Amino acid sequence: MPLHGVGPWPGGREAWPADERYDPDLLEHGDRRNVVDRYRYWRLEAIVADLDTRRHPFHVAIENWQHDLNIGSIVRTANAFAAETVHIVGRRRWNRRGAMVTDRYQHLLHHPEVADLVAWARAEGLPIVAVDNVEGSQPVDTAELPERCILLFGQEGPGLSPEALAAADLAVEITQYGSTRSINAAAAAAIVMHEWVRRHARH
Repeated sequence: MPLHGVGPWPGGREAWPADERYDPDLLEHGDRRNVVDRYRYWRLEAIVADLDTRRHPFHVAIENWQHDLNIGSIVRTANAFAAETVHIVGRRRWNRRGAMVTDRYQHLLHHPEVADLVAWARAEGLPIVAVDNVEGSQPVDTAELPERCILLFGQEGPGLSPEALAAADLAVEITQYGSTRSINAAAAAAIVMHEWVRRHARH
């Protein structure tokens, strides 16, 4: 099975870069992490610090009442699109397998109840955008999606709770053309985050 990433830094210790961002252990043994090339051999803390200089002003919130397996995948996508913070609402523990360790690079906040998330959002001046195909939702591709906002996602199956929908400033949905009523929660989150990036990301 082929190894991913890169091996030890070419040229040995004498050729190591004199830069505190680099991790001596990775320089010596290689970097097999799933990171983009610019972060090869960098310390975890250095990567997070660099990401903090260019994160986007949207947040992602996920309700976690039933230990939804999609949460890890949503965290991974939030990291890929450089979301500011991921908020877990409900149970503190969540299945990290789908995150593929990207949660180490992503700011995470926990809110025990929807009301706690709402209070935090109001204090920060962030509108809440609920993502669910319910009555009154606007197609996400035509809705006025705020640049600074919290994108709030529900669980696989039940979707968003009534409390979350009631607290939202805007509700959006993904236009579908087939026979199923809904798509996978992680897939829906990826579509909506990409819609935000398509409009607002500074390339």
